[in-house]
Amino acid sequence: MKTYLVGGAVRDKLLGLPVQDRDYVVVGSTPDEMVAKGFKPVGADFPVFLHPETKEEYALARTERKSGHGYKGFKVYAAPDVTLEEDLQRRDITINAMAEDGQGNLIDPFRGAEDLHNGVLRHVSPAFAEDPVRILRVARFAARFAARGFHVAHGTNKLMRAMVDSGEVDHLVPERVWTELERAIGEDKPSRFFEALRGCGALARLFPEIDALFGVPQPEIHHPEIDTGVHAMLVLDAAAKLSPDTRVRFAALMHDLGKGSTPKQEWPKHIGHEERGVELVKNFCQRFRVPNEHRDLAVLTARYHAHCHKIAELRPATVVDTLEGLDGFRRPERVGQFVLACEADFRGRTGSEEKAYPQAELFRRAFEAARAVDAAAIAAQGGKGPEIGARVREARIAAVKAVL
Repeated sequence: MKTYLVGGAVRDKLLGLPVQDRDYVVVGSTPDEMVAKGFKPVGADFPVFLHPETKEEYALARTERKSGHGYKGFKVYAAPDVTLEEDLQRRDITINAMAEDGQGNLIDPFRGAEDLHNGVLRHVSPAFAEDPVRILRVARFAARFAARGFHVAHGTNKLMRAMVDSGEVDHLVPERVWTELERAIGEDKPSRFFEALRGCGALARLFPEIDALFGVPQPEIHHPEIDTGVHAMLVLDAAAKLSPDTRVRFAALMHDLGKGSTPKQEWPKHIGHEERGVELVKNFCQRFRVPNEHRDLAVLTARYHAHCHKIAELRPATVVDTLEGLDGFRRPERVGQFVLACEADFRGRTGSEEKAYPQAELFRRAFEAARAVDAAAIAAQGGKGPEIGARVREARIAAVKAVL
């Protein structure tokens, strides 16, 4: 029985990054032997165990054979005769197919260290094409290591495109797509995820609403970058700089979805894109079973983002309507998230990356003024529910007017 550190821990150690999780492969053992040593079995699809003290994961060396569509369409073989190299060969890309023995020696049969040095995301073997999740993973690693200049190898991109063309990507499970999408928008430069998917044709197949934004023009006076798809990517990266919250980042990504459905004869204007975008966002979130908090903020940002940009021009009553629409008086944290997504929209325009965005502070001040209205004190003055509600609303409108 031999144990090896594998995968991301080895990769990140070579990159000089903090090692978050340590996974191990055990060669030459059986499930009974692992249990006898105190390991707790936790793997549902293949033999994985938790160390009795560290609780780190130890998996028996295994091979996989394709038996159906999707990422679950595999038959797993785990036995003492499976070698470390055979286990590493089933992994997705070379930088994840390295191991380290107990003495700290690197075991690198697929030249992952060389690809790591050269910034290349390359598939380990043709078996890569058997699991469509790997397309999303490669794109996610492109986003994670964008600052280091990592790129998808030509041969790997070609293989990913073949997977799209063959329909293999259509068998992805919605929940798994969302898991990878959320992780990707949580990376330092999330736009690279979508660029990598677009480069192999997977963006149009998986996220046609986002793909439809590319090639759609906007008025150059407001959007020097012109292309709506380019703008969406700039906004997403701007959101990544403003907040680590994936709810904010997702809302920023979704905010202009309606522009992809503007009739060509109306280009470059996009009148009514906000409400069109609301329905597209809802459908997107339903398709991928997006969590409610992500969905709700994205829907509200699509609907109201222009209100934040034009806060100084709005009637106080419209501002109060917007705050109520955001459910801000019951959920004040949502107003802060909304404003960040709107600021990302502003900064995602060529030349505006470092400009002042006073609308953010003005919107926050208007909200705090309206929020400071003592609804309980107004209710104590007496009256029926609708009357009290009307008085509270009028007080909030007056408070906002004083700020604007």
